[in-house]
Amino acid sequence: MSSNRTVKRSILLYSSLIIGPVAIILISLFIGRYPLSISEVFSALGYKLGLTSTAVDPTHLNVVWDIRMPRAILGAMVGASLAISGASFQGMFRNPLVSAGILGVTSGAGFGASLAIILFEGQLVYIYLFAFAFALIAVGLSYLIGSTYKASPTIMLVLGGVVVSAIFSSLISLLKYVADPYDQLPSIVFWLMGSLSSARFLDIVISAIPMAIGVTGLIGMRWRLNVLSLGDTEARTVGVNVLVTKSLAIFFATLATAGAVCVGGIIGWVGLVIPHIGRMLVGNNNVILIPVTVSIGAIYLVIVDNLARTLTGAEIPLGILTSLIGGPFFVYLIKRTKGRSW
Repeated sequence: MSSNRTVKRSILLYSSLIIGPVAIILISLFIGRYPLSISEVFSALGYKLGLTSTAVDPTHLNVVWDIRMPRAILGAMVGASLAISGASFQGMFRNPLVSAGILGVTSGAGFGASLAIILFEGQLVYIYLFAFAFALIAVGLSYLIGSTYKASPTIMLVLGGVVVSAIFSSLISLLKYVADPYDQLPSIVFWLMGSLSSARFLDIVISAIPMAIGVTGLIGMRWRLNVLSLGDTEARTVGVNVLVTKSLAIFFATLATAGAVCVGGIIGWVGLVIPHIGRMLVGNNNVILIPVTVSIGAIYLVIVDNLARTLTGAEIPLGILTSLIGGPFFVYLIKRTKGRSW
């Protein structure tokens, strides 16, 4: 009887993980300043997917398919990638207060995007390429610094990330200082605050590969993250190659985060908040927690993006809203854990 109940719970859980993000994406198609009825939205979808030949208002088709749909899908992808990266780093470093940007990936991406805005007049393809490349460079530098002292590799890796983040943050400030204050500077500032306002299906195609590789890799090695969370010594006793496993986890998390940041800008707190919401629901077992964070992260960022584009007349950058939500949650987290590291 208990085994059947467990199977049913597992089926319900994993079904919810799939249905939840799909449902919130569909709901997002109805949300916006341009009012659309249920029939108008589904007529536009049916026409675009070839399910019906009935003529559709071009404006409705453009709003549903070219504006809201890619934005919702990209928001789900970015939220899932940031959330799973944060959960993986928290498990690997055995610290609930680290996030997806702990190794400098967001600062590196911010510098790359800012540099591209200045050099190439804000052309999106160069912003994506530079942001992604410098995100990888930043993590590579952090890893290089962390490997200089073998006795405490985890601590040194985190310290390396702090140093690299500080350096790239300073370089961003330098670029903002020399940027054209009427054109380039506003673009840099807006990008750094995070937004999905320019989302297109091309952005999904560009970012899907690194995010898919990163998310799939982390899901595939989630049981190894459980072993790493026990400590390096315990992991070695059960036959896990700690260095290789940590390197793979960092590689996959970096790919997922870099792919998310290069198209969405710097969106903070997602990699910190969502894993803890997942732990409150399903516990610390990464085998279950990792897939749960993917689903919750996707749902969370799509909801936040819907708020960002509807709360006021002008769109609110995502980084502002995620910080307003994440800050109070961080205070609650400290009170809940009473300062404990885990």
